[in-house]
Amino acid sequence: MRLDKFLANSGIGTRKEVKKFLKKNLVSVNDEIVKKPEMHINPEEDVITFDDIPIEYEPVVYLMMNKPAGFVSATEDDEHETVIDIVPEYMHLDLFPVGRLDKDTEGLLLLTNDGKFSHQLMSPKQKVAKKYYVEVSGHISDDAIDIFKAGIDLGDFTSSPSELEIVENGEDSIAYVTIYEGKFHQVKRMFHAIGCEVTYLKRVQIADLELDDRLELGEYRHLLEEDFKLLNLSV
Repeated sequence: MRLDKFLANSGIGTRKEVKKFLKKNLVSVNDEIVKKPEMHINPEEDVITFDDIPIEYEPVVYLMMNKPAGFVSATEDDEHETVIDIVPEYMHLDLFPVGRLDKDTEGLLLLTNDGKFSHQLMSPKQKVAKKYYVEVSGHISDDAIDIFKAGIDLGDFTSSPSELEIVENGEDSIAYVTIYEGKFHQVKRMFHAIGCEVTYLKRVQIADLELDDRLELGEYRHLLEEDFKLLNLSV
């Protein structure tokens, strides 16, 4: 890989800025100052430093985020902040959200720049489980569990069989729901279909991977090896 590309991909600066840093003797490869941007390096073997600080190369990134409300699940948006704005240090790596959560929905969101990883989790053919904690206004009917299990006709599509667990039931109710797809506003529409309106929604699990309860809203961490196992994936 060219040295200037490596430095740019590592977030040091643009290609133009990198060339200026090289001219100022700020970059070394294996303890030798380098000025040529076209120099080829091996990111896995060579030791590259910028201003005497070693640079760790991360060509592919996998992050778990506790998404806060108010951010859209997109790479860019003309009107609203995106989940990518929360991770500015990785912006140079062209991260994108794996699937989406509605703007006002909180919880488990994965970010990556690995298209295959995203497809494995979000393709409808994979039928990966996604579990949500839900608060609704309204009493959840006694037959709601069977209705969710059978699939609900929402007009433009019929939801796949899903699992409903009622935690509290009354004028305001609490439940968990597990779905195997991810259509626009799907969970909200499913509860609306049984006469309830969602007032709070949080995704808590994808496959067997649960949201890390140590992450505050807006915080994130790298996925660990055991996380990939819980997603039934190997990367």
